[in-house]
Amino acid sequence: MCLGIPGQITGISDPVRKLATVDISGVTREVNVACIAGDAPLEDLVGAWALIHVGFAMSRINEEEAALTLEVLRELGEAQEEIEAMRASAAMLSAAS
Repeated sequence: MCLGIPGQITGISDPVRKLATVDISGVTREVNVACIAGDAPLEDLVGAWALIHVGFAMSRINEEEAALTLEVLRELGEAQEEIEAMRASAAMLSAAS
């Protein structure tokens, strides 16, 4: 099953490669925002919510939609598994640095 999780874009980390920093339930990840960038400056995405899947921001969503989606995913237990996997990955990357 494919799982997309809402995340909020907190910064642009590499404008040339269209990479942004995203907060997903307290876990910070770098994702590609090319699919949602459009013609506006990438900085306009900071603060926006997006549906994140496999390192890509697939579509923009509003904050209410993000909250409702996270609530449903938590109820289903799928979000927690994905978030724990991201935390484990982040911990491994931090330990390797």
